Amino acid sequence: MSMDLRSPGPLAAGTTSPEPPKKPAAKAPKASVGAEAAEAPAKPRHRRRHFSPLTLRILAVNMLALAILLGGLLYLSTYQQWLIDKELTALTTEARIFAGALGEGAMQPAVDEFNEPTNQLSNELARQMVRRLVETTDTRTRLFAPSGELMADSRVLGGPKSMVQIEELPPLRDGNRLTELGIAIYDYIVNAVPEREHLPAYPGEAEQNADAYPDVQKALVGEIGRSVWRVARADGRTDMLLTVAVPVQRYKKVLGAVYISRGGAQVDTAVREFRMDILRLFGITLGVTVLLSFYLAGTIARPIRRLASAADEVRHGHGRQVVIPDFSRRRDEVGDLSVSLREMTSAIWDRMDAIERFAADVAHEIKNPLTSMRSAVETVQRVKTDEQRQRLLSIIHHDVQRLDRLISDISNASRLDAELSRARAEPADVGQMLTMLANIHDATLGNAEALREAAAESGGAVADAPAPVRVEVDLPKQGKGLVVPGLEGRLTQVFQNLLSNALSFSPPGGVVRFTAKALPDRVEVVCEDQGPGIPEGKLAAIFDRFYSERPKSEAFGKHSGLGLSISKQIVEAHQGRIFADNIKGPDGTVKGARFSVVLPR
Repeated sequence: MSMDLRSPGPLAAGTTSPEPPKKPAAKAPKASVGAEAAEAPAKPRHRRRHFSPLTLRILAVNMLALAILLGGLLYLSTYQQWLIDKELTALTTEARIFAGALGEGAMQPAVDEFNEPTNQLSNELARQMVRRLVETTDTRTRLFAPSGELMADSRVLGGPKSMVQIEELPPLRDGNRLTELGIAIYDYIVNAVPEREHLPAYPGEAEQNADAYPDVQKALVGEIGRSVWRVARADGRTDMLLTVAVPVQRYKKVLGAVYISRGGAQVDTAVREFRMDILRLFGITLGVTVLLSFYLAGTIARPIRRLASAADEVRHGHGRQVVIPDFSRRRDEVGDLSVSLREMTSAIWDRMDAIERFAADVAHEIKNPLTSMRSAVETVQRVKTDEQRQRLLSIIHHDVQRLDRLISDISNASRLDAELSRARAEPADVGQMLTMLANIHDATLGNAEALREAAAESGGAVADAPAPVRVEVDLPKQGKGLVVPGLEGRLTQVFQNLLSNALSFSPPGGVVRFTAKALPDRVEVVCEDQGPGIPEGKLAAIFDRFYSERPKSEAFGKHSGLGLSISKQIVEAHQGRIFADNIKGPDGTVKGARFSVVLPR
């Protein structure tokens, strides 16, 4: 289990009680800034970019999805195959009509090999009917005899050997150069994609014989043949050709084969128009996507850039006039980031203020014993009696001890913050800590009593000792409920400081009572004594650094005044609270002091 134990300010690991009453020091800082961080070399400023990488990433992600969708739609293999099947079905219907018409209108009487009367196709009638049948269509129709020879061709005027042929002229230009350029670019891209390489090459016109056309061979045996061919153009591009062959039958006898062919221009045009519609829609969608991407990037990248620039200004020490932008109204992650940066910046300034106050407090506290020592050293040269000189040396010795104790506590304070920030929290049993402190106190009292008894038995002089102060611990029956996450050593230091402070103020024979209570979300520990209590108006000031409110019987300078300040900062580092109040009787008189510690579970 881990938790952030970063201390909210410079701490001392020292003792408890404060020094003689002085002007209350400033409140303890919430945190300290490490010297390593202060001495770290400044890194160069972030180079200002013309294009935000975050914007480019958002554009890339959004446009990638569109590009994949566009590529899938532009491929259109299923749609193209559906158009081809539809064209082949229409050609098949047209071929059947032509075959039926030829089977009825192009017949002439004949005899077979057994001199039986029969019917056969008339070459002249077939040629005339073929030309008439295709006048209103854009197909090429050829008629093959049962032997496989070409009988009629809709593109040849005259017989099969005629030199006069009909060729379809290309469509007239519509006059729109932009449209022509777009179509040319489209054709170039489509032909660059090998989507027709799997189609068989068309046999061509070299041999007008059924053996050259597989569809015709099927039709001459009574089947329907359908094929899609790849035709090479003079400019190196390829076109698509659709062919259908249907048998010409009369009373189930195959008299020939009608072979109809049509270019795939209609299929290509339909696919091109569909693709153009997709491209138009893609262009609109792309424009909207780009605008939305820039808007989204602007709502993310621009605020982050402003936050980064403001953080750079703070890092380069341009003073507190640098304001971190507030985007909390956004109610999103960027707003949370701005709030965190503002709070972090405020915490940095608070830490700097705390360091400044801490340095001033330390200088003030060190200056007092140094001033006393200086005065004593200057005076010792002028005194005349040994008694006066010895008294001044005693003052110097006392001030040196006081200064040594003060420097030790301050040194511990400078290390405690770093220790709390690096340490890892572990389950700590508050009940065991309190029981251990009480047992140690009882053992100390037992040893002192044993020494007095031994001195009395040996006949030595025994000074009258005041009645000892007892320590009582009141724990719940289920002690396991008093476990909290934290540093056991530092939490023990908190309770030891409270115990030491309570013992110093308790009257002879008094009782210091620790009471622990486990709640669903926290553990509460209360330390009560029977001393004079805390002056009204000082309930919060007693936790300030170097604040002192000691009993009159205690020697001056015995405590540095950092104990309760340490306790508060350790508790706050554990996300807890510590506060003090007075125990009052029914008549309102103060019966003692009460310190409460609340730690989250």
